[in-house]
Amino acid sequence: MEGFIYAGPSGLGLILSMVIAAAASYFLGCFNGAVIVSKYILRDDVRNHGSGNAGLTNFHRTFGGGLTFVVILCDVLKAVIAVLLGSWLFAWDPLLGKYFAALFCLLGHMFPCMFHFKGGKGILSGGTIALMIDWRVALVVWGGFLILVIVTRYVSLGSLWAGASFPFISWYCYPEIRIVVLAFLLGGLVVWQHRGNAQRLIHGKERKLSFHKEKEGGS
Repeated sequence: MEGFIYAGPSGLGLILSMVIAAAASYFLGCFNGAVIVSKYILRDDVRNHGSGNAGLTNFHRTFGGGLTFVVILCDVLKAVIAVLLGSWLFAWDPLLGKYFAALFCLLGHMFPCMFHFKGGKGILSGGTIALMIDWRVALVVWGGFLILVIVTRYVSLGSLWAGASFPFISWYCYPEIRIVVLAFLLGGLVVWQHRGNAQRLIHGKERKLSFHKEKEGGS
């Protein structure tokens, strides 16, 4: 029975699917691993340290340790669940559902309503989304990210590549206007969230990746 999930190309079924996918994916995105682990387990909000960002890189730089894996798990799982949910709710077009749910999941991660709309930059969740959508998309996004990070040790440079390349490889794989629009919104969000990093890269002030916990105030 598709009924509740889909009642045709338009109508109540479509509206319900969109509303449920958007709301559920957004609130899944709000489940920010870095904030939850730092604030409720370590009792020391990660947003009060380093760059002030509620993401994996700032968490690792600030706290290090095994709890970094918990942050990774949270951000990966919520993206997986959101994309699968979108695919299921959009039974007539699972790919569209994936992109649609992914957009709202990233919005929740970046602007979580329960954490004063101050979240992460979406790279880990976004990378998971790329893996869930298509191996070709993931290959371009992750391949460029890893090469740039390994060669330059700038996570932000790899992140900018990931955000900028995502819509174009999506366009190449799925030249459909709805998919392309959603892909540009997704990639644009990631690039926008890294605008400060881009400025620091240009001026040579961006910090490089370190595999050790940094001292407060360290570079």
